[in-house]
Amino acid sequence: MAKTAPPEDNVLTESEEVFDKAAELFRVMSAPMRLRIISALCNGEKNVGELLAEIDTTQPNMSQHLNTLYQAGVVGKRRDGVQIYYRIINDQVVTLCRAVCVQIASESD
Repeated sequence: MAKTAPPEDNVLTESEEVFDKAAELFRVMSAPMRLRIISALCNGEKNVGELLAEIDTTQPNMSQHLNTLYQAGVVGKRRDGVQIYYRIINDQVVTLCRAVCVQIASESD
């Protein structure tokens, strides 16, 4: 009976990589403020001022959450003069957010 070689300690298996990526995505989406931002951007790009008109928070807090979403590859940004516009670039995040929120909303009915 042949023995299989143990996996290298520093090499992740394919399923471990999937779990790690999923955990990182859930970490990014774990803040209600970031979910609000994602929801607000579902209908198109917006600048910080437009997001602040929809979401009750401070400008520094909004910028911090937008930076987290940007660093995680959830949103992209472009500059137009002095304004920076944000948009969703990871549609999987939107699909996942909608699925979870619809499920939660349907359970509370």
